[in-house]
Amino acid sequence: MERIVFLTGRLAQANLERVLASIQPPAFAYEVREIGLQVAALMTADMIRRRVAPPVAADRIIVPGRCRGDVEGLRDHFGLPVQRGPEELKDLPRFFDREAAPIALDEYRVAIFAEIVDAPRLSVEQVVERARAYAADGANVIDIGCLPATPFPHLEDCVKAVKAAGLEVSVDSMLTDELLRGGRAGADYLLSLKASTLWVADEVEAVPVLIAEDQSDMATLYTAIEAMEARGKPYLADPILDPIPFGFTSSIVRYHALRARFPEAPIMMGIGNVTELTEADTSGINALLFGLCAELDVAAVLTTEVSRHARRAVAEADVARRVMHAAARHNQLPKGLSDALMTAHDKRPFPDTPEEIAATALQVKDPNFRVQVAADGLHVYNRDGVRRAQDAFALWPQLGLEDDAAHAFYMGVELARAEIAFKLGKRYVQDQPLDWGVAVRREREDTDGWCAPGSTLTHKKAS
Repeated sequence: MERIVFLTGRLAQANLERVLASIQPPAFAYEVREIGLQVAALMTADMIRRRVAPPVAADRIIVPGRCRGDVEGLRDHFGLPVQRGPEELKDLPRFFDREAAPIALDEYRVAIFAEIVDAPRLSVEQVVERARAYAADGANVIDIGCLPATPFPHLEDCVKAVKAAGLEVSVDSMLTDELLRGGRAGADYLLSLKASTLWVADEVEAVPVLIAEDQSDMATLYTAIEAMEARGKPYLADPILDPIPFGFTSSIVRYHALRARFPEAPIMMGIGNVTELTEADTSGINALLFGLCAELDVAAVLTTEVSRHARRAVAEADVARRVMHAAARHNQLPKGLSDALMTAHDKRPFPDTPEEIAATALQVKDPNFRVQVAADGLHVYNRDGVRRAQDAFALWPQLGLEDDAAHAFYMGVELARAEIAFKLGKRYVQDQPLDWGVAVRREREDTDGWCAPGSTLTHKKAS
């Protein structure tokens, strides 16, 4: 049986031992080694090198998830693998489950067309700037949207500039003149052509997106598909996804009928009618829509970020397509693959019970406040005991910080975060920002670097 040594701090040692003992059936033999510091999250690779002497009788060493520094470099020092565990020790059982059967999210089948809906009103530079931002969030094609009764004299310049930036381009218009201009300027796709306007596809090299003459008349879409297949030319077919409650269900039936009629046809689904026109968090909507895409083998989606509530739609689509592709490919439910689309709630928001927090608090011998959140509310403790409430303001009179403005500001920020986490059911970690998943753009953290001050302390120092 594999033997693992877990490195930790004094305050976490008892909890770590309880969690490891709870893993049944035992998957490995283990030793918990406290290396002479109080808080495990403050452990660094250099500290481990100084305090843990080789050799270590184990097959590998697992260090706390927040341990900073070159952990991989410790392999040579100890002569065995060293890896970070999860950030919360209560996630260790899940960590070992994932380790046994990891599923990468580096593959997808659905291409994302991200539409710049107001391109005629933007300068060429603004169009390129937005195109780059969409591409950074995962877009494969930048859709340049034309507007009814709105001149677009710089359409060609926009197409050429976005192409020059190394991106694929589609032009979206109701006018054949604008579609021809876009195609002749080098657009890769044209949205949209009908059976009656297929002649445009013979004039340019761009791949057409086909729609019905009338949304309810699928026969005309089938005619356009058969015409393009007879020509031996590529296309995308879009039965049009209608908004709720104006035909949404019927439009899904149309997509299903199209797939049944043409099993190999590349399908496009424009999802903006649902994400933009439904006042609900778009992360969940995108998850559901991309689940449909996975079942229908949709080749591309067209999405938009017009409404402010849909401002992360492209990034959400990128995550959703990867998750649903992995679920379909591995024939499993879309669970346990990524937390990025769970923006408002967490599955395991409160890793510690009130009793466990109280036991940890008994070990604290200094005046510094620790903040934790459990199912019964906010817990603040130091050597003077534990204060508990479900409201940050209710805790304030118990802290005694009236004459310490800097500390009061720090605790105010932390307690506000803790209260939000408690009310929404999110994971709270002191001095760390709440994790809003893909809803918030965050730079990837360099865990191999030195452990910088937490966000609250950083902002406090800057002020």
